[in-house]
Amino acid sequence: MTTTYPTPGGLAAPSAATAAHARDLSLDRARTFLTILVLIHHSVIPYTHFGHTDGKSWIGFDCVVLATDSFFMAMFFMLSGLFLWPSLDHRPKMGTFARDRLIRLGIPFVIAAFTVIPIAYYAIALRADPALGFVEFYRNMITVGPWPSGPLWFLWVLLIFSVIGGTAYRISRRTLDPLNRLAALGFRRPFVYILATFAITAVLYVPARVYFGPNAWFEFGPFSVQASRVLLYAAYFFIGAGIGACHPERGVLSAGGKLPQQWHVWALLALLPYAAMWGFIGIKRGILDNPPDLPAWYEAGYGLAFAAFSVTVIFAILAYFLRFKRAGWSILDPLQHDAYGIFLVHYAWMLWLQYALFNVDIPAIAKAAIVFTLGLLLSWATTAGLRRIPGAYRVL
Repeated sequence: MTTTYPTPGGLAAPSAATAAHARDLSLDRARTFLTILVLIHHSVIPYTHFGHTDGKSWIGFDCVVLATDSFFMAMFFMLSGLFLWPSLDHRPKMGTFARDRLIRLGIPFVIAAFTVIPIAYYAIALRADPALGFVEFYRNMITVGPWPSGPLWFLWVLLIFSVIGGTAYRISRRTLDPLNRLAALGFRRPFVYILATFAITAVLYVPARVYFGPNAWFEFGPFSVQASRVLLYAAYFFIGAGIGACHPERGVLSAGGKLPQQWHVWALLALLPYAAMWGFIGIKRGILDNPPDLPAWYEAGYGLAFAAFSVTVIFAILAYFLRFKRAGWSILDPLQHDAYGIFLVHYAWMLWLQYALFNVDIPAIAKAAIVFTLGLLLSWATTAGLRRIPGAYRVL
């Protein structure tokens, strides 16, 4: 029989241990789901109608890319921040935490920057110059540049955020108390919490988008991050950390709170800003004639729609998993332990599969399905092989 205790909403909830177990399971599955979205995103990009690099395209993939690009990295940062304070609670020394983060994030980034990334981008370079040798390409990338990091920029940025968070924790464990109290309010009033999150993220994102534009990146060697979004990602990381800082089972992401009951409401609300983003795209292409530099009013309006879509779809997904994916078996479960490794290695497989299919005369949907299916299976197999290396389990 499950014991209960009073909660802020006056509801009966499972005991803390039981609630934590259920919450962790649902959020683990949400994170695995995000990894799948990353693979889908990179599978379909060449076959989009407006930005395609392959001869085949489908407008439906533009809908997918617009949606995923607008929220999934912010959600990754939020879920990563969620466990920051509990991790620090179990590591009494800052050096221990920093070492663990370096092993988990820093080392994979460095190794992948010298292996996965050059292998991946060589496929793109070969399309432009079929006679280009890999050694020449590799040397030029490392010494002259550009040296892109692909999706792996997430690792070094997360490492920096984690160190900043760890330093704030050492100064005072109560640093995130205002965000934690806001999360506690979200137990009963998720609308207020999500509205506050929108306000915070919009204030940090919209001015940066107006100033930098949507396409500027800060770059130094393989270290890169999108200029307009770095503060947005920081906000989501520390918002997540604020939720997890104290009694998360009594906060907005509690399975016993109101948010899981409203998952469909937030899913429907997310359609409004998503439609608004398409409206702005229509204005850009149909009225403004797709200029290289867009007016400030356009960037501000699009930025507000972007921020609104991000927050509503993130909490709709989390609410869904908290409501329906807390226990039992899920199709996502077999991937959970390998999801991080799949994220690290998938980009090379994706780009080479797209290279192999470039001249194949089949529909865009078929190409994307082949790239996704084979990319997932090959990345999964690669991860399983890498985990056999002694000590690799500490990273993967």
